Amino acid sequence: MSVAQGFTVLIPARLASSRLPDKPLADIGGLPMVVRVARRAALSGATRCVVAADDSRILAACAQHGVAALATRADHPSGSDRLAEACAALGLADDEVVVNVQGDEPLIEPALIDAVAAELQARTDCAMSTAAHAIERRADWLDPNVVKVVTDARGTAQYFSRAPIPWWRDGMAGDDLPSPAPLRHVGIYAYRAAFLRRFPTLPAAPTERLESLEQLRALWHGERIAVHLTAHAPGPGVDTPQDLARVRALIGAA
Repeated sequence: MSVAQGFTVLIPARLASSRLPDKPLADIGGLPMVVRVARRAALSGATRCVVAADDSRILAACAQHGVAALATRADHPSGSDRLAEACAALGLADDEVVVNVQGDEPLIEPALIDAVAAELQARTDCAMSTAAHAIERRADWLDPNVVKVVTDARGTAQYFSRAPIPWWRDGMAGDDLPSPAPLRHVGIYAYRAAFLRRFPTLPAAPTERLESLEQLRALWHGERIAVHLTAHAPGPGVDTPQDLARVRALIGAA
């Protein structure tokens, strides 16, 4: 695959979190989490990395550590809505590639950011790209909290689901996994800027409401999503106090 060129990383950061209050500001190894995410993203080939924040405290933390950030509305229903506002504020060209790096992924691999950007740049037939890796444990395949994706011969997403897909009709009573292995979706996305600005205006898909998976909206409206296959699962994200303790331990041991 070609090396990604000239893309922007946007990092949505929302202060409110029901399971981990003030999550973007959580201290990890002496840095606020959102700052650590931005510094990891800056190691990619992105021409710029910008935090899209909903609170002045996030903006202040970014300014203190030299991280570019801009203010966005506090009432956005999703991260993609926040990114669409940031995309418009930055005046990005329609064909520019924007990578959405979640603000709770302090262990994100810069190489994965590059790969997802390059995937979209190489696929002019697609409006988005994302990533996936092979599932190794049957328990993960059956877990509704683990999102799965099925792709076609060109590596384009056919469907995302919390259900165990593809359904192994003749093997569900056993303990094995289908072959080839099913794919776990990794929640990193690249968009063409024009589509990112348009995405929040699209009506939600019935499948999106059922599965609570926003990416199904793009498929419902006929857009294509290229899927980069990575050999390894990414490091853990942070959604709960337990996640935070685990990531702190991993970074402290590094």
